[in-house]
Formats: sequence, structure tokens, C-alpha cells
Amino acid sequence: MTESEVILGDLVAANRILAAQGVVDAFGHVSARHPRADRFLLSCAKSPELVAAADIEEYELDGTAVNAGAPKGYLERFIHGALYEARPEIQSVVHNHSRSVIPFGVTAQKLRPIVHSSGTIGKEVPVWDAQHTFGDTDLLISNIAMGRDLAKAFTSANCVLMRGHGCTVAGKSIREAVYTAYYLEANASLQLEASRLGEITFLRPGEIEKVNARLTKGKRGEGFDRFWEYWCGRVGVEFKPTS
Repeated sequence: MTESEVILGDLVAANRILAAQGVVDAFGHVSARHPRADRFLLSCAKSPELVAAADIEEYELDGTAVNAGAPKGYLERFIHGALYEARPEIQSVVHNHSRSVIPFGVTAQKLRPIVHSSGTIGKEVPVWDAQHTFGDTDLLISNIAMGRDLAKAFTSANCVLMRGHGCTVAGKSIREAVYTAYYLEANASLQLEASRLGEITFLRPGEIEKVNARLTKGKRGEGFDRFWEYWCGRVGVEFKPTS
């Protein structure tokens, strides 16, 4: 199986998994960097749960479809291209509107990891607000200038909240990006619940570092692969271990 075929298979699985998790619904999207690095792979404009391999298109980093006859693409494909352009280590991007993250993008309360599984979201999730640069908009990232402005807010982070909109998550693999998107939503929900009970003890920087090191070095049956195998089984997609 070629590298492109492996990526394509994982990308289809990612769409199904994120839909099954409730991280995406009719809206939202997930992409992967193309093996040649200066392009990315993303479905045409379609609800994630319905995405098949035939729906995946190649795009230039500025959001232009490589195939001139490609079906209509997602309006916010510029989120993906701008992040791949800005951060060479990023191999996958997830954009969604999961409900529990929204309150943290419109208030002063910071979203921070409170459970070990959520260490990949980083020490504190930054917030990007389109209003600061572009004034009144429909809050959608509809051009490459907006995508690049959003990418600046990431700096070295894995996640960014988008005020009044949702969030964007990046990973060094498709499996890492999907894992982080899932646990970003889970952590937001848990943090909202915990805040009702009193002061929260968040993960400490050293704990976050150790959690992420363990996940990154996870052997077969551990880390991101274990998460992926579980969810592939839930959505009826064949699981292929990375090693």
C-alpha cells in the first residue's frame, strides 16, 4: 500500500470517527498534508459522516483545487492550507463547532487540560477573534488572508478557539489530530462541569509534557493507535496499525 493510499484511508476513517464522536455534525472538516508537502487532501463540500475516498480532492496551500473540474470545496478550506503553509510539522487539521468549546471562546475563562487524556491540547488554548483584524464578518474563514491570520494565533499550539465559531486542531498525524479534537471537546465539557463545584486543579506543565511524551512514543496497543483501533471498530472501518 502506498503512502497516499494509507493517508486516504485514514482521512476517510477520520471523517467517520469525528462524526460518530459528535465532534462534527453536518459541518466541520478534517484534512491531511499530501505526501509532496506543498498540497493537502480534503473532501469536497460534504457532511463528514458521508465522506468516501472518491470525495477527497487535492488542494494547493492557497486553497486552489489542483483538479480544475473538482466539485465545490469547503468554504473554509483556507484554514487548512494556511496552517500547512505556516507549520511544516503539521500533518493533519480538524475544524469543528463542538458545543462545549464555544463558551471558552466568548468569555475570559481559559480552556486548560484537567484530565490526563487531554494533555495534547496544551497548557492553555488560545482564542482567535476575526473582529480584531477584519471587523464585522460572518465569522467564516473564507479567504487565505483570514486563514493566515488564524494560523498566527496558533504560534506553537495544537488548538485554537475561534470566537463565536468553534475551534481548529492540528496534529503531527491524522490520528493525533482526531484524538486531540475529541479530547478538546471532552475537556471543555468536564471543565464546565468542574467549574460548578469550585476551584479546579489543572494539569501542571510537567504532567502535560510527560503525558504527551507517552502518547507520542506509544507502542502498538497504546497511545493514538489504541484510540484509533477502538473508534475504527465503532464506525466499521478496517483498522491498520502504524507499526
